Amino acid sequence: MDYLRVTLGAVPFASIDPEPFYVFQMPGTMELASVFRPHVKIHDGVIEEFSFGDNTFFAEPRHNLILFSGKEPNLRWECFADCIFHLCERFDVKQIFFVGSVAGLTPHSREPKFTASVSQPSLRARMERIGIRLSRYEGPAGFATYLTTRAAKADVDMYVLVAEIPAYLQGYNPRAVEAAVRCISGLLELHLTCDDLRTLSDEFERKVGELVQQQPELAARIQQLEEIYDNEIFDTELSDLKNWLHQRGIRLD
Repeated sequence: MDYLRVTLGAVPFASIDPEPFYVFQMPGTMELASVFRPHVKIHDGVIEEFSFGDNTFFAEPRHNLILFSGKEPNLRWECFADCIFHLCERFDVKQIFFVGSVAGLTPHSREPKFTASVSQPSLRARMERIGIRLSRYEGPAGFATYLTTRAAKADVDMYVLVAEIPAYLQGYNPRAVEAAVRCISGLLELHLTCDDLRTLSDEFERKVGELVQQQPELAARIQQLEEIYDNEIFDTELSDLKNWLHQRGIRLD
């Protein structure tokens, strides 16, 4: 989201007050409490920044686009969703794209795979046309999923796109960021080149590869993940090729 905001020159124009929606102090260990507490920056004893967290909307008129960067609310999900859909109604927003990630079995040396869920059945074909798998997840739901259940009632088409990233890596992942930006750029016809992100991705893969080679057991596990990933992609593409040939009267079996 930061990349899109900076690259497109989007400017902030609205925000959601964090006070009603977040738990700022959680009883327990400092490790647990620190996840919920506001962020502060102190320089030479003077507080320079104090933030409860931002939920900010950015406008980009050239592409008729609104970007939203925020944090999943701890409390009052229905009211938080009302804030978002009120803005959608005011500015005649007809589509929402949420982009996130989940730890999975995709190796760092391969492109993250996306799965999608949508607000109504008629939207599934769009995801299938661009090769994004439809989710079959069952388990604890996040706020984006709740928004999706509300979208159809608000006359808004909503797509939740989730990238699978390596479970063995923590923190910022340039390859996942690049994949997400390219995906959104294609869906919204933004025509972003993302060459700078590709450079970061290549450097990221190189550095991780060097570290992995220092741990033979991990390297062997990652090689297995690469084989599984490649076989799955090959089987999918081969299946598509078979179908295409069969439609033209040519059979491989």
